[in-house]
Amino acid sequence: MESGPAIFAGAVFALFGAGLLAWTGARLRRGEPVGLGVNRIASTALAAMAGTVALALGWYCLTRL
Repeated sequence: MESGPAIFAGAVFALFGAGLLAWTGARLRRGEPVGLGVNRIASTALAAMAGTVALALGWYCLTRL
């Protein structure tokens, strides 16, 4: 009964994290800024960290079934 919400939350976190990391990588590969009006290194680091944390939360939710 409780595995349904865990699967949904894990999938959402994993998809968001993977999408954010892919988007950040695509922006860096093109040489475009990750955040407008923000330091390039800081915005890249923050986006990469947020994507990694989201992937880790998704992994955590999916392994607790």
